[in-house]
Amino acid sequence: MSELAMPILFMLFVVIGEALVLQYAQRRQVNWHDLVFNLNSGHIMLWLFRGLEITCYGYVAAHFSLGLLDTWPPVLMWLFALLAWDFGFYWLHRLHHYLRVLWAVHVVHHQGEHFNLSLGVRNSWYSSLTSIPFFLVLALLGVPLSVFVTVSILHYSIQLFNHNALTPKLGLLEKILVTPAHHRVHHVKDLAYSNKNFGGSFIFWDKLFGTFCPNLPETPFVYGVSGDKPSANPFWASNLPFLRYLRLSWRPKATTGRFRCSALSVFSGAMLLFTLVIGYVYQYGYGYSDVNWPQMTLLVLLALGSMALGGMTEGHRWAIVAWLVITLSIPLLFIGYLGWPQRYWQIAMAIIALHGVCVALGWGRAKQPVPTGVSHG
Repeated sequence: MSELAMPILFMLFVVIGEALVLQYAQRRQVNWHDLVFNLNSGHIMLWLFRGLEITCYGYVAAHFSLGLLDTWPPVLMWLFALLAWDFGFYWLHRLHHYLRVLWAVHVVHHQGEHFNLSLGVRNSWYSSLTSIPFFLVLALLGVPLSVFVTVSILHYSIQLFNHNALTPKLGLLEKILVTPAHHRVHHVKDLAYSNKNFGGSFIFWDKLFGTFCPNLPETPFVYGVSGDKPSANPFWASNLPFLRYLRLSWRPKATTGRFRCSALSVFSGAMLLFTLVIGYVYQYGYGYSDVNWPQMTLLVLLALGSMALGGMTEGHRWAIVAWLVITLSIPLLFIGYLGWPQRYWQIAMAIIALHGVCVALGWGRAKQPVPTGVSHG
C-alpha cells in the first residue's frame, strides 16, 4: 500500500516546507497551532470516509455501469474522466456554498484565516461523504475505479497546490487552470468574492457559468468567514456547524488556556501521530476488506489523538490527560498485548508514548502572559 501512503508523506513535506520558507526565508509569521489544526482537522477520519467513497464507487462501477465508455479509445476515456470529474467537482463545490446543510460541511475549510498549503488539507470529517453522489455518475457511465482514483489524486494534488502562498500569477495558465491567484479570491471573507471561482482544476467552468472573478479586492481584506472563532478540536470543528444548522445553541465549555501547550509541543505530537497514520495507511489501505478489531481500534485511537491535540492547543486539562492515556495505550496494546513485531511500529509507538509522558510532566507547556495592571485578587 505504499502508493497510498506516499501522497500523505508528500503532503506533509510540502506543507511543512512552505511554512519554513514563509517564516525563515520570507520573514512572514506562521501560526503553527493553526497549521497543526489544518493538518489534523479531518485527515484521519476523512481517511475512513474516503474509503467509503471508494467502496461505493467500486460497487456501482461493478454492478450498475452502463458501459458507455467501453468502446472508447483509452486516451479519450481518460480525457473524459479528467474533465467530467472536474465538472462534477465544480457543481459539488458550488452547491456547498448555497445549500446550508452542505455549507455546514464546507465551512470548516473556509474558516481558515491563513492562506497557505496547510489550508488545502483543512477539511470537515464529512467532506468525502458529500462527494459520493456527485461522482457516482462517472461509475454509472463506465469510468473504471482505477481511473477514477488516479484522476481524483491528480485533481486533489492540483487543488493542494492552489492553496500555496508563494506562487504569483502564472501568465497564460491563468486562462485555463485554477491557479493560486484565482483561489485566493475564493477564500476572501467577503461573499462577493468567496462565492466566485468554484472550479477545482479548470477555470473555464467558472467562466462558462458566470462565477469567475479575476482579481482580489483593491481595498484591504482578510481570509476566513464571519461568526464565532472555530474550535481547534477537530471533533467540534466538524460538528458545531451542524448544531448551528439545527439551531441548537449548545457549545463546548470554554477554557482559560491555563494548560495550553506550546506550538512546538503540539506540532511534534501531530507529526508523531502522522507517523502512525502513515503506518496505518501502508498496512490497511482504505481498509474495507477483512476489517478486524485491531485495525478499527487503531483508527479510533488515532482519531482520539487528533482531538486531544486540539484540546492541548486550546488549553484543556482533559486533553493532556487524554493524550497521555492514548499515547501509552497504543504501545501497550499493539506492542505489549498483540506483539506487533515490525520495527517501524515499535519505534514510532515508543516515541509517541515518551511524548505523552513529557507533556503530562509539563514539558512543552506554553508560557502564560504575566498579569499587569489591575489585581483580581
